[in-house]
Amino acid sequence: MAGVNEAIAREYLESLGFLVHQPHKYLVTARAKRPEEEIDFFVLNPAPDAMIELPAGARLLTGAELRGVQRAVVCVKGWHTDRVSPSTLKVSPELVRFAQEPAQRRARAALGEGPLTRILCLSELPAGAALRRKALDLLAEKGVDGVLLFPTMLRELIRTVEINKNYEKSDLLQILRILKNYDLLRDEQLELFRRAPRRARTAGGVDA
Repeated sequence: MAGVNEAIAREYLESLGFLVHQPHKYLVTARAKRPEEEIDFFVLNPAPDAMIELPAGARLLTGAELRGVQRAVVCVKGWHTDRVSPSTLKVSPELVRFAQEPAQRRARAALGEGPLTRILCLSELPAGAALRRKALDLLAEKGVDGVLLFPTMLRELIRTVEINKNYEKSDLLQILRILKNYDLLRDEQLELFRRAPRRARTAGGVDA
């Protein structure tokens, strides 16, 4: 499943114009990951938007905000059946190891000195505003600058995929294109203006 999660994150970042490098091609199973192994991607934006600047503190990110990021390290955690709550963060320190100093030394060695955005890709945060804010505050305390949610990445990818293009070099985009072609995926903006089905009328002209 990790490969699928990383494929989604990579395709999304590349769709925004980032150059993406995966520093580790192996899977760690027999031991705990070293801090630097928690980094899934080094990313570089060759043409960042100088007019966009992320404010201090962890926040939910969209593609529009990411266009202002020049360099970043990314950690991808799927966990699609769970919402990552403040209690989850307290018992799962591996979520933020990529943003802490041992891993950041590795990042600076790879990307050089200078501003570096630390991005965590997650399934979902709590639905309630107070718990969501608390989770983001806890992530900020641990050094995370921004959170990318899988629903955000998938919605934006679905919106940009065109059914008349053949994405044979990307299995993910090709699958999204096929699903979209058969109306199994719909753009959100189209759903917004779809009319509700008309109610059937009885013989007397009254709605059933």
